[in-house]
Amino acid sequence: MTIDEFRATFAVEPGYLNWAAFGPLSTTVIDDVRVDADLYVSGRQSGIDLLNEHAGEAQDMLSQLLDVPLAWMTHQATTTHGLQQAIYGIRSGAVMASTGEWPSITVGITRAADAMGRITPQFITPPDNMMTPDAIADALTAETTAVVVSLVDFRTGYRTDLGAIRDVIGDDRLLIVDAVQGFGVVQADYAAADVVTGSGYKWLRAGRGAGWASFSDEARSRLDPVLSNVAGIAGGLVLDSVGKPAETAAAFQTSMPDYLACARLVSGLQDVISVGVDTIEAEVGRRTAEVIAIADRFDIDVVTPRGAAQRGGIVALAPRNDGAAMLGASLTNGGLATTTRSGSVRIAVHAGTDDETMRMFEDAVAAYAQHAH
Repeated sequence: MTIDEFRATFAVEPGYLNWAAFGPLSTTVIDDVRVDADLYVSGRQSGIDLLNEHAGEAQDMLSQLLDVPLAWMTHQATTTHGLQQAIYGIRSGAVMASTGEWPSITVGITRAADAMGRITPQFITPPDNMMTPDAIADALTAETTAVVVSLVDFRTGYRTDLGAIRDVIGDDRLLIVDAVQGFGVVQADYAAADVVTGSGYKWLRAGRGAGWASFSDEARSRLDPVLSNVAGIAGGLVLDSVGKPAETAAAFQTSMPDYLACARLVSGLQDVISVGVDTIEAEVGRRTAEVIAIADRFDIDVVTPRGAAQRGGIVALAPRNDGAAMLGASLTNGGLATTTRSGSVRIAVHAGTDDETMRMFEDAVAAYAQHAH
């Protein structure tokens, strides 16, 4: 698939710059899900089995993109479910995360600590709210047993260097990664992490319910499958007794996946694999650079790092004099979908963001700047 063919799978209306919040479904997903849903209509077992095979296909594709063994993969309902499986399974010590992380991380750590009494939250506030290797190194203690980070920070757009973080924390600490804000649009050293979890409903454009996680051999040896349930039983379904958790990554799941969600995920992943993450990343990088250039032109502060290797598809703008609400309103009035939160405006582009959207963005920023000054 060429990049032009990939762009053609975007049916979103001009003005959509909110991919970090939700990814409108691709035309590939829409076309395929209609066919897949028909397999469930007749009730024929052959059709049901055929659709259910998408679960295995999704895991195979995910293992390719993560560059990890297939045995590491599990299905999850959401990214949050994957994070909880990992965090609740930590046996002891302090679990480090930024105070500015998405609540799935901070709430998960706090709830696990309160409920289990096995771990201690180690929340830090790094400079600029960016979990750099240096910030993590400065905060490490002898009690730190795990570090939880986002691949791309939802607020600042900062992209973490997983390999560098691994070098800093060493092999004796677990690295748990929330990859939902970057998977499929940026390349990363996923194999450096012990647990990686994500979902299909943002950048993969596959809708909700299509979550997943990978658990390395090291993770499985050092985490307890506390939340393991019927889908994580060794040897499959056991009746009239309580089966033991599987020795594979399957132990870290509770129920069978939504097979229609798996079908959507397969469609989204097929497009990404076909065009290549490197090609998508280049297009996303080009559009984020345009957003930054427009912000600079109108003297709006950019929170997101300037280096292409340190960002994904998110650019966070912080207008001076508490101007975020005004800028957000100008963008909305200009027909653009963005997110305004905590004193900043988040712009999230994708490879399918078109020239018309960028013109709309520049016009709305110009309108804001005219009134702000």
